[in-house]
Amino acid sequence: MDLFDDFTGVARIGLGLAAVGRPGYINLGRGRDLPSDRTAEAMRLRAYELMDRAYAGGVRYFDAARSYGRAEEFLAGWLPGHDRAVAGSKWGYTYTADWRVTADVHEVKDHAVDAYERQVSESRALFGDRLSLYQIHSVTPDSPALTDTELHRRLADQGAVVGLSTSGPAQGDAIRAALAVEVDGRPLFRSIQATWNLLEPSAGPALAEAHDAGLVVIVKEAMANGRLATLEALGAAPDAVALAAALQQPWATIVLSGAATAGQLDSNLRAATTTLSDADLDRLAALAEPATDYWKTRSGLPWT
Repeated sequence: MDLFDDFTGVARIGLGLAAVGRPGYINLGRGRDLPSDRTAEAMRLRAYELMDRAYAGGVRYFDAARSYGRAEEFLAGWLPGHDRAVAGSKWGYTYTADWRVTADVHEVKDHAVDAYERQVSESRALFGDRLSLYQIHSVTPDSPALTDTELHRRLADQGAVVGLSTSGPAQGDAIRAALAVEVDGRPLFRSIQATWNLLEPSAGPALAEAHDAGLVVIVKEAMANGRLATLEALGAAPDAVALAAALQQPWATIVLSGAATAGQLDSNLRAATTTLSDADLDRLAALAEPATDYWKTRSGLPWT
């Protein structure tokens, strides 16, 4: 896929906007990392600061979603003048928190055709032809998005490269099911975005299969929503080590930074020049948790 064919070095690190597109999210340490008022304008300025800094540092892929508050709006407003930036987004969740940190429900999942038609129109109204990658958000093995042939046809015809993201302890099953989806005898999905980190590496074998099948593989949540940020086993620069471990997986195309501050971003980008030995990777592999335990812990993280 030509979107990322020449991405090397720092360009293999993308910037995900989940943490700065809305006032509430489940990353740890947000009270320390974000502006105290968290108004839409304050969050827009923070997002612009990070995107400017990332682009100047060599980052080229920027990742948003319909459910990331105003992340699509921020990214679309920033894109002019940044001609080498590649924009990706996702549909499938609707943001429902109404710009509140505390809400009964922050986002609602819907993979039906009607939800797709509404959200692709909203995304295209913001991005126009600058939307390069459009992904189904958080697909699990039971998602109708894996079997709905009408949806598959509409996705194939919408213009951007079609991808999907996965979540949950059965990511591998969802990835393998996605590899089998075809439209007119051709694979529909050309990219997979999945959670992989030192605590939750279970999707690795399926991601290797996706890579071998020619798909782009994008790693999300490489910092485990901040759980790895202070882990002593990762040494003095835990974020660089955690992201480097993902970058060194032979199937990884892009690894997303979820930085919320300039300092975090600068430190994250050092992962591109951090080399881990086989012995290092073997030692770090011992940090892995059972997938069901990991996702149970994640589901209990508070929105702050």
